[in-house]
Amino acid sequence: MSTAFPARALRQVADLPCPRGLPLLGNLLQLSPPRLHLILERWAAELGAPYRFQVGSIPITIWTDPELVQQIMRERPHRFRRYQPIEAVFEEMGFNGLFSAEGVAWEPQRKLVMQALSIPNIKAFYPTLADITGRLHARWQRAAERGEIVEMTDDLKRYTVDVTSALAFGEDPRTLERDRDVIQEHLERILPGVMSRTNALFPYWRYVRLPSDRKLERSLAQVHRHADAMMARARERMRDEPAQTPRNLLEAMLAQQQAQDGTATITDAQIRANVLTLLLAGEDTTADSIAWTLPYLAADAPLQRHLGDEAQRVLGASPVCPDYATLKALDIFEAICIEATRLRPVASVHSFEPLEDVVVGDVALPKGTRMFFVARPAMLDAKHFADPQRYDPWRWMKHAGRESDEKAHDVRAYLQFGAGPRVCPGRHLATVEMRLALSMLMKSFTIELAIDPAKIQEVQAFTMVPDTMPARLTKRAGC
Repeated sequence: MSTAFPARALRQVADLPCPRGLPLLGNLLQLSPPRLHLILERWAAELGAPYRFQVGSIPITIWTDPELVQQIMRERPHRFRRYQPIEAVFEEMGFNGLFSAEGVAWEPQRKLVMQALSIPNIKAFYPTLADITGRLHARWQRAAERGEIVEMTDDLKRYTVDVTSALAFGEDPRTLERDRDVIQEHLERILPGVMSRTNALFPYWRYVRLPSDRKLERSLAQVHRHADAMMARARERMRDEPAQTPRNLLEAMLAQQQAQDGTATITDAQIRANVLTLLLAGEDTTADSIAWTLPYLAADAPLQRHLGDEAQRVLGASPVCPDYATLKALDIFEAICIEATRLRPVASVHSFEPLEDVVVGDVALPKGTRMFFVARPAMLDAKHFADPQRYDPWRWMKHAGRESDEKAHDVRAYLQFGAGPRVCPGRHLATVEMRLALSMLMKSFTIELAIDPAKIQEVQAFTMVPDTMPARLTKRAGC
């Protein structure tokens, strides 16, 4: 990948194949934001990759080669950035934090968040994490006893909101113990709103607000009030109960703000943006990753029995993994989730644009060219994963710690947590939550979907989410 266009013959963006569209509009009318990833995957199968599509006069290039996207991710944030409309929309909504920040604004925020989500911090936080998992167990136990159908994605989002808030902000909203008026009800409107506005041809909402825009703005106002109230309470705790070191990410950001000497400025708006970014990231991606595991478990009774027996062996009398050290014996519960998101990638589309003229593969891309990397084709390619259409969590166990194997298993093609300097800082927390929630589920319950799995739709709502995941839980014998 070079910075200047060399003399050798290169393809230009206009040379790339493109689906047939309309004059002036291009492919705009063929796009449906909730189905965007499916449309891009279908075009990749028909045209090959890279290809382009047109939104009016703007070309957007589509890539599926994981080696190329690995290179791009390694060269962020200096030579590539995230797709610019994302930062613009996040800024307008008031939460342009670590996820969307670019340039000099990114690095200091990254250091704070990485420290808060470090392995030592999560290890110290483990008793609280286990307690929240216990509350999820109690909620599901009540539902099983009453024979109620559980909307699993909603409950998992309550779980991840409680975990993220307790770890990062020192406050546990206990949404698992409430049925209404929880912050998660407002958070769930935001990422679909980001998706819609990011892909809009022009910012119509600045001139005409649709009913969906008014709902979104009410939810944005509510989550901003929630963040401001948390900041005010954190300042009171720091004043009334001073500590030598910050007790969570929010206190660390406020302490850095108080200590700044004029060489750097951390505003309340920046702190609020990171509070909201972490709430959104913690609430959505991990919960949906766990949720996508459930159709595969529900369809495989022998696998459920095996996982239940394994959880029983490791957890003993406890419904929840009793301590941080024991998590290492729960590799299979991370593997079942990783394998589900190989087939159902929550991060289904990654977006970039170059900060200078570059060559990617054999294509010359001018500065600012819009690039989408579609994740699933590489993970369903037999070059990268043997028998790629098959749900096989054991593939991750067989290859653990091994550089090569007789069967294809290229972990570089699995990019759900990103790569390079901007790899997801919450990866370790996410895998801990996977192990905790799924081992608890399999130890205590059997699961049956209350809907035909074929009717569960993939919806692109910034991340790729199931439109529903209703299930019946039955207490496992002996639990």
